[in-house]
Amino acid sequence: MLRLREADQSLSLNMKYILIAVFACVAAAAPQGYEAPRRDSDEVPILRDDRVIEDDGRYNFDVETGDGIVVSESGAPSEDGGINSAGSYSYTAPDGTPVHVEFVADEGGFQPQGAHLPVAPEFPHPIPDFVLEQIAFAAEEDARRAKEPSSRYGAP
Repeated sequence: MLRLREADQSLSLNMKYILIAVFACVAAAAPQGYEAPRRDSDEVPILRDDRVIEDDGRYNFDVETGDGIVVSESGAPSEDGGINSAGSYSYTAPDGTPVHVEFVADEGGFQPQGAHLPVAPEFPHPIPDFVLEQIAFAAEEDARRAKEPSSRYGAP
């Protein structure tokens, strides 16, 4: 009986050493703290933060920071289960350029508008008449087929 207790105590002591070693390894591997990236300037104050969320899913918010960032957005649930929203944001770019964007986000996707956004170049040349005539002919043909009964696929 004495040997069994000695073996239990020895095993218990070994388990303690194993647990201490495991905890030491985990502590050594864990990050030793986190510091947020430092900024050259002081913290930026929030001058305005107004948020409203209605029970039916409508919302709006307006935020303004001390460094000139202004965000305003409102939205409401759409019939297809998504959210339609519209708003604007503005800030000063690092080069000093003021940036102002107005947007709509709906079933058509995110649609920003702003003077700083690139614009596709004009079509390089007018569409030739024969192409316009072909487009018109195809539209007339489609309209005529839509009026005629179809014999395809067993339709009356």
